[in-house]
Amino acid sequence: MYRTHTCGELRIENAGQTVTLAGWVQKSRKLGGMTFVDLRDRYGITQLVVDAHAAEELNETATSLGREWVIQVTGQVIERQSKNPKMPTGDIEISLSEIKVLNKANTPPFTIEEDSDGGEELRARYRYLDLRRGPLQRALRIRHQIAHEVRNYLDAQNFLEIETPYLIKSTPEGARDFVVPSRMNPGQFYALPQSPQTFKQLLMVAGYDRYFQIVRCFRDEDLRADRQPEFTQIDCEMSFVEQEDVLNTFEGMMRTLFKNVLNVEIAERIPRMSWYDAMDFYGSDKPDIRFDMKIHEITDLVKGYGFSVFDGVDYIGAINVEGTASYTRKQIDELTEWVKRPQVGAKGLVYIKVNEDGSIKSSIDKFYTPEQLQAVADRLGARKGDMLLVMCGAKRKTQNMLGVLRIEMGNRLGLRDPFNFAPLWVVDFPLVEWDDETQRFYAMHHPFTAPKPEHLELFYSDKKEDLEKVCANAYDFVLNGTELGGGSIRIHDASMQERMFEVLGISKEDAEYKFGFIINAFKFGAPPHGGLAFGFDRVCSLFGGQETIRDYIAFPKNNQGRDVMIDSPSYIDQEQMDELFLESKAERENQ
Repeated sequence: MYRTHTCGELRIENAGQTVTLAGWVQKSRKLGGMTFVDLRDRYGITQLVVDAHAAEELNETATSLGREWVIQVTGQVIERQSKNPKMPTGDIEISLSEIKVLNKANTPPFTIEEDSDGGEELRARYRYLDLRRGPLQRALRIRHQIAHEVRNYLDAQNFLEIETPYLIKSTPEGARDFVVPSRMNPGQFYALPQSPQTFKQLLMVAGYDRYFQIVRCFRDEDLRADRQPEFTQIDCEMSFVEQEDVLNTFEGMMRTLFKNVLNVEIAERIPRMSWYDAMDFYGSDKPDIRFDMKIHEITDLVKGYGFSVFDGVDYIGAINVEGTASYTRKQIDELTEWVKRPQVGAKGLVYIKVNEDGSIKSSIDKFYTPEQLQAVADRLGARKGDMLLVMCGAKRKTQNMLGVLRIEMGNRLGLRDPFNFAPLWVVDFPLVEWDDETQRFYAMHHPFTAPKPEHLELFYSDKKEDLEKVCANAYDFVLNGTELGGGSIRIHDASMQERMFEVLGISKEDAEYKFGFIINAFKFGAPPHGGLAFGFDRVCSLFGGQETIRDYIAFPKNNQGRDVMIDSPSYIDQEQMDELFLESKAERENQ
């Protein structure tokens, strides 16, 4: 066999044993007449040593070793004279009697260390080398551990893991579908699933009661740090449940993950917040509640006093950034320019400082008396040394801008410790949202989400203003300002589903073409059911203390949706195009 132990396994108790290890050369260095080699595998690093009195051939081999060579070594475990407490194997080293080179390696294009000198694009091109580094190996180990714990927990809760199809029908209502041409059905296309939504509901109709799947999903959308074109969900569905049953089940799952993966205890009951409160107080439907700094409306306190910027808008809001009254004019100007960036979209920023001596200083103090500004400070609970930041405009847009500013100030003040975990359920979302451009409603979650039972009268109303008041029987699990999961109680009645399609402006013919199979299924005794899906990649990254999911996926895509390692996507040859009955737009235009 190639090895008796791994490179992370040996301890001082193994001293005196003869062992065989195999792995990659992390580094080699010659000190005096001795050669030291760090040998690495997935489990850790062990130091090897060849002393000056060893056989000449052994010394020559040891000094010839290059970085990332694959070798097999045999030797005796001895106690190190100069111990390294930072390494689990730091108390021992292996005095070698034999080295066998299994495979030489080219010099890697970047250092394979904890902190590499390779840029993101270079490391992506050589992803198989980047994956040898400790941070990525720990990331994928967390991913494995979370998947293992999820399966154990859900199995104990009587869930069955059932696979659903990858080649399905295109029903684009949210993000764009990835489509796949069918050779056997010329001119027709499959779609890759954005989620197994309809299939898991059909499994409930089929009587399987509790389903889950750690499943690959696909969305053709613009990418960012926590989004990939192919991603993984912990997808779950339950029959004969109400919202409370679902929330309790998956609070239990998350509590188990925190305890068993991170050894962190979270609150026995995770707090809940309505979507409306989240937007009003945090400017986001995924609020970060690790710090306060809530948004407060101050329209009634500052409108109508001759300041045209405030007098001409519907909403004025502010946040209290504690301890920042010492900000200089230069710092405030920089912050003002920051909020004017397109990512925020503000036209400007007003400040109100409560100085250490209790006096009030503001960029708008010529329009307001100190007593009027003090009333604003009192509403936000501002104390000496605090500064209020104020924005105005349309209500929801202004709240969104203040929410973005709140997160930025939280970052600048060090209030967003990645290992301070603050989970939250956001509930009572609007069922639908109106789009002025297309003059129609869109589902806030998806078309299969049920309205709250107490809002059914509004749901069946023909008035736009009534439909805008309908709350969905839906819920999102939020952690540290990131939406980790979302779900709902589903519509299980065919007539209610048809009404939902009507509200969304989907014709009966279109609904029948796209969703006829599930409408018909509901006519054969569908149970009340609901569920949710967690973004598995996001769970992994937040448990690892990161906001980007790429390091928690073995082979991710870049921001353009490309895999630069295998150079994908790529063109296919004409023979494949012909087999699939495809032609390019350029080819058609040249005909």
